[in-house]
Amino acid sequence: MTDFKRISPEQAQALRDQGGVVVDIRDAHSYANGHITGSTHLDNQSLPDFIAAADLDHPLIVTCYHGNSSQSAAAYLIHQGFSDVYSLDGGFELWHQTFPQHVDRDDQQ
Repeated sequence: MTDFKRISPEQAQALRDQGGVVVDIRDAHSYANGHITGSTHLDNQSLPDFIAAADLDHPLIVTCYHGNSSQSAAAYLIHQGFSDVYSLDGGFELWHQTFPQHVDRDDQQ
């Protein structure tokens, strides 16, 4: 079994360009206020369906606020059978500073 890898926003963007999937584990309100374009919000309710429908061999980038909680979530996803998992160093905060043009907001709050 492999371990997850920590990557920078620039490396994550390159993976996204190659079809990598981004999942955001922050709370729903924070996600609605701003998230990486195209990312999926994951919480305890949506996690089982996400895992059931996912391609376990597809690159998966996990983000949180600052890059700490995403490491635990990435390790968990490895244990659930994902083989190519990354934790975004600096989390959404660093992503937002690096790629503000790749941030979306949900209008319905």
